[in-house]
Amino acid sequence: MEIYDTEEEQVEALKGWWKENKSSVISGTIASIVIMGGWNFWESYQKDKMQQASGIYEKLLKADVADKDESVEKLAGKLSVNFSATAYSAYGLLFEAKDKVEQKDLKGAQALLSQAMSITDDMTIQHIARTRLIRVLLADKTYEQGLQVIAGVDQATIEGFEGIYEELKGDLYVAMARIGEARTAYQAALKAGASSPLLQFKLDDLSLAEG
Repeated sequence: MEIYDTEEEQVEALKGWWKENKSSVISGTIASIVIMGGWNFWESYQKDKMQQASGIYEKLLKADVADKDESVEKLAGKLSVNFSATAYSAYGLLFEAKDKVEQKDLKGAQALLSQAMSITDDMTIQHIARTRLIRVLLADKTYEQGLQVIAGVDQATIEGFEGIYEELKGDLYVAMARIGEARTAYQAALKAGASSPLLQFKLDDLSLAEG
């Protein structure tokens, strides 16, 4: 920045600078206003969208408690289609999968749970969907596929779910009559802090079966 000897020189310099740069300054100011206005609009839009999704999810919970399967499926579908960028979409798919299981549609449940895993970055939701998928695969007697799903888990994100996965691995091995591997998995689940009340019973039952 140049240093001017008199105020008149400073004023003239500012006039010259303004003459040369007023277009870019005005454009920049307008752009800033547009950007800020757009950001505020986006925040408002997102907030409104989340409120709408929350309202639909609340209706879904009530429909599930009332065992209104058709309503659950309809509301879950609405969350999935209209609010796909929110966590509520994945929640809706979890409920829809639950209804599919109750209707004995295990293949349908598997597809919904796989979808729930793929549409969210929330690792907790992903693990919940994945563990439910493994249980459905166990019920569908596709044991090897269940083991493959467990093998594909990112170990860096497994904290809090390690015991659950090990117990499920044990259940799959029991169903496949691989008793030694089942015991190892159940012991690993106990070591990881799994809190299933049935876990110790499962281990004891293996010993009885071998005896």
